[in-house]
Amino acid sequence: MAEELKLLGSLSGVSPYVIRAQMALAVKGLAHDYLPEDLTRKSKLLLDSNPVHKSVPVLIHNGKPVCDSLVIVEYVDEAFPGGAAALLPADPYHRAVARFWAAFIDSKVFPPCLAILKTAAAEAEEKAAKVKETVEALQLVEGAFGECSKRKPFFGGDAVGYLDVVLGCYLCWFEGVSEIAGGVSPPLLDASRTPQLAAWAARFRSAADAVGCSVPRVDKVEAYLNNVLKPKWSAAAAASSH
Repeated sequence: MAEELKLLGSLSGVSPYVIRAQMALAVKGLAHDYLPEDLTRKSKLLLDSNPVHKSVPVLIHNGKPVCDSLVIVEYVDEAFPGGAAALLPADPYHRAVARFWAAFIDSKVFPPCLAILKTAAAEAEEKAAKVKETVEALQLVEGAFGECSKRKPFFGGDAVGYLDVVLGCYLCWFEGVSEIAGGVSPPLLDASRTPQLAAWAARFRSAADAVGCSVPRVDKVEAYLNNVLKPKWSAAAAASSH
């Protein structure tokens, strides 16, 4: 029986969690149908496939939905063990370490990074605090890179692995913050502060290009910020002030 894979994603092309699922599928060499969702008018397929969160990404494998980007990455690794190299380490302890850092990246690296963009230009002190928080978290991930990579090019060793995909999906946002938000200098990923991660980012970008899942351009992040996030944040602020 032929495998049928569908990925419910976003129209914007910059959702880090959709990018993560796309990267995992690309690294594993898995062909799939990409179905972009208009999240202002969610389809019946999305609502039926993810009735709890009603969000993307959702991977549908032979009619069965798998939700949440980290779960999707692990699922494709376990469901398709042949062909491409495994994403997760084979050793149980190393798998546990990878999962720990994945949770850290999602909870401690990206939220303050996004908050930099949310902070108004006039709030320089608050913005500086969020930049500091993000950089300090990235410096901890820099230490994890040394532990996980064992002096090889990627978190996964010689090839892109689980943590590479987990962190790599945020690259366009790290770059976007550095270019779009005023007062972020040097860039978040900078050789002076996180030399190993800065070098890794260049290698990962090339590896993503090689499997046909390029890191999105910063202008796409800026368009999404201006057209979607800023109006959403403004509406939320106005509602809370009443």
